[in-house]
Amino acid sequence: MNDSVYVGNAGKDAALDRGWLLGHFKDASDPRHSEDVEIKWGVHPKGDERAHWVHGEERTALQVLISGRFRVELPGRSVVLAEQGDYVVWGRGVDHSWYAEEESVVLTVRWPSVPGYAVAGQDDGAPRATGT
Repeated sequence: MNDSVYVGNAGKDAALDRGWLLGHFKDASDPRHSEDVEIKWGVHPKGDERAHWVHGEERTALQVLISGRFRVELPGRSVVLAEQGDYVVWGRGVDHSWYAEEESVVLTVRWPSVPGYAVAGQDDGAPRATGT
């Protein structure tokens, strides 16, 4: 086995780390460790919402709807992802929040991978690295 290869299932692996498959929060010896990008397989029941808006965003983000209906709240604008493949991209400095209008699966890609966005008791923030 090559230690720089990881094969998994997004649905199963996501359940182990609050949805996060790749990012700075994975152990440095894990091929899924990255300081450059974070990837999340977000499974959200209907009515699930981010507890607090993200303010002072330092990352760029892409969210792609896999299934369901998912609303992304941006300053002065709501974007509804309603059809499989619908996506939204926002850049650094754009505050945001979200709400699952239906049971939804959303793939999120953020870059760079930086600590500090976890909301206690909420699964949108990336897991914090040990010691942070």
